[in-house]
Amino acid sequence: MVQGLYILSQTPSEAAPAGGATLMIGLMLAMGVFFFMTSRSQKREKNQKADMLNNLSKNDRVMTIGGVIGTVVGVKENEVTLKIDEATNTRMTFTKRSIQQVVTSDADLK
Repeated sequence: MVQGLYILSQTPSEAAPAGGATLMIGLMLAMGVFFFMTSRSQKREKNQKADMLNNLSKNDRVMTIGGVIGTVVGVKENEVTLKIDEATNTRMTFTKRSIQQVVTSDADLK
């Protein structure tokens, strides 16, 4: 206990002359690793979405960002036409960017 009080009573320069610099270097390295891992996963997700959008084809069942589920009936450069309702043959046109995922089963609807 006496040693603990002695350490607390020391000035920062007496206790650890390079402690602050070591801490800063450690924090900077940790932040660098964090940013590297985050940017890497974001790049992977962006590439996966780009591949999905480039591979959209007729009769794919998709879900939009807004939650609309439909079947692709037409694909243009930046547009996708979906058949929303079979009974009334309702169709809607969306931008490709608004397609969130291709639905292969009801379990994919998350």
